[in-house]
Formats: sequence, structure tokens, C-alpha cells
Amino acid sequence: MTVTTDTLPTKSRPAAKSAARPFRLAFPPVSGTLRPRQLAVCAALAFAVFLALCWNVSIGEYGIPLTDVARALTGSGDPGTLLVVQELRLPRAMTGLLAGIAFGMSGALFQTMTRNPLASPDMIGLTQGAGTAVVAGIVLGWDFGLGTQALGLLGALTSALLVYGLAWRRGTTGYRIILVGIGVSWVCLSITDFLLARGGRFQAQAALGWLVGNLNGRDWQQAAPLAVSLLVLVPAALLIGRLMRTLQLGDDVAKGLGTRVQTVRLTVLITGVGLVAFATAAAGPVAFVALTAPQIAQRLCRTAWPPPLAGGLTGALVVLASDVLARELIPGTELPVGIVTGVLGAPVLLWLLIRVNRAGSGG
Repeated sequence: MTVTTDTLPTKSRPAAKSAARPFRLAFPPVSGTLRPRQLAVCAALAFAVFLALCWNVSIGEYGIPLTDVARALTGSGDPGTLLVVQELRLPRAMTGLLAGIAFGMSGALFQTMTRNPLASPDMIGLTQGAGTAVVAGIVLGWDFGLGTQALGLLGALTSALLVYGLAWRRGTTGYRIILVGIGVSWVCLSITDFLLARGGRFQAQAALGWLVGNLNGRDWQQAAPLAVSLLVLVPAALLIGRLMRTLQLGDDVAKGLGTRVQTVRLTVLITGVGLVAFATAAAGPVAFVALTAPQIAQRLCRTAWPPPLAGGLTGALVVLASDVLARELIPGTELPVGIVTGVLGAPVLLWLLIRVNRAGSGG
């Protein structure tokens, strides 16, 4: 049996097409297309993410040189540095890194599935659904012993099923999913505002600090469940990439190629929901990362679709770099990382709106 990972992107660009190199392995029986530029971009992004991680860990009241941080990450160095790096600062940085990967990959999945660069978890109600569930747990005490991770997953999954169900009419389309998702997101935001107004002062403050997207005070209790979830969800996102990309050719063509369109859409939806839910529960709804990271990665790789792996690495780089800016921009003050990503992401959103409107692909 031969497993193929080759895909047929829409609107293929000559540069990307000429750089693709088919390959076939006898063992394991795998064939596909090798894209050197995409591999090089992923390698460069991975190196940049490592540098951003070390930079993030090095700053603080007790400054640590980057070389000492790198040694401490491998378990060598003096005990004081090891304690500061591995126990006090690394959990925060790892939470940001993993959340960025999850947001970036989920955005790439939804943008590819809907064939719309504006489709991201923050735009179609998934992030808002997770936020509403977590805020309800904080303000009303309705956590049922589940914790923020499970509440975020439950809220995002409920929101996703609601969007999928309301968008269903003899099947779903990316356009209907986006329109229904925007409506569901506003409903979730209204419920969240009501809960904040009803809650006590300290409960509202705790919820607001989480809602803007915040890495302050994060430890291994937030990073560990997120890491475990990514061990399952990241391979799943990469494996469904081949079937998902055929959706870019249109539903009729995808069906002609043997793709079960609605099954693939539901699988992508569940995988994307899992990614954004665990990331939101760990770091809060960090704004615009899921929207901007896939678009940046797509332009770096020069592909016709947002590549999930490059999108995840770009998301990690955006979150880590934004966290450094949030901590260093105003001396003596640590801003929530979501404020920085919101300021940086808003112009990108406006640019995408203008571009989609000019291209006539807004629906």
C-alpha cells in the first residue's frame, strides 16, 4: 500500500510549482512532493523561535546572558541559574511557545478549509466560546472540578458545534461557517460581558486579566496539559493536510477526487477546536495570532494555502516576541501579551479586509 502526501493547491504559483520535487520511498511506502523552500522557511522559523525563547527567558529583574540560558536549557550551569531558568521563567516561555503553535496551526486549518484568509478562531466564535466557558467557571464557580483546560475545550467545542449546526443546509460551505461564526462570536461576547457585570470585583478582575491574553504567572500546570494535547493534535493536523487542501479546489472537484467533503470539514473543525481550546485555556484568547500567523507563513513559503507547520512556528515566534515587547516596552510594567498582539494584528486585519474586498473573495 502506498501512502501519498501529494496535494494539488489552487492558484499554483510558478515559483512554488517549479521548486516542488516529487519523491517516493520503498520503505516505508510513502510518496509525496518535497518543497525545499517550505523546508528552509520552517528551519529558519524554528531557529528564530529558539532565539526568541532564550531571549524571553533571559530578561527579568535578574538578567541572564543568552549563552547561560542555552546551557541551562540543556541542564548545565550553576544551580541558581538552573532554578531561575527551568522553574521560574521557562514555564511562562513554553506556555507562550506552545500556545503560539496551537493558534497558528488552528488558523491555518480554518483558513484552508474555508478558503478565506479572514477565517480564524477569533473571527468565527471559537475563541469567544472558550472564553465564555472559562469566565463562567471563574465568576459563577461552575467549573465542576474540571479546571480551565477542560472548560476551554468544552466551550470551544460547544461553540464549534453550534456554528456547524447553524451553518448546515444540505452540507456546509466556508462562507456560511464564517457568517454564522461571526454571529455566534457576538453572542458569546455578550454573555461574557453579562457574566463580568454580574461577578464580584475580584472575580471580574481575574477574568479580565485572563480575557486579554496573558502569560503572567504561568507555570507548568498550564504548560504541561497544553504540551500533551499538542502531541496528539499537531500530528493530526499534519495528517489531514492532504485531504483538506483538496477542498480549495471546490466541493464538486473535491468530491470528484474522492474526498468526503463534510467528513473532512468536521475532522478539521474538531482538530482546530482542540488546538485553540487548549491554547486559550492556558494563555487566554491572545488576539490576532491565529489570523496573522498563517498569512505571514503563506507569504514566506510562497504557497497557495497557509502551511500548518510554518503557520504554527510563525505563531510561536509572534507570541514570544510580543511577550518580550510587553515586558520591556514600559520599564517596570508587564503588559498582557494580548495587548501587544492586538496592536500589531489590527493593521494586518485591515490589510486583509482591503485585499479580500479588492479581490472580490469576501463571499
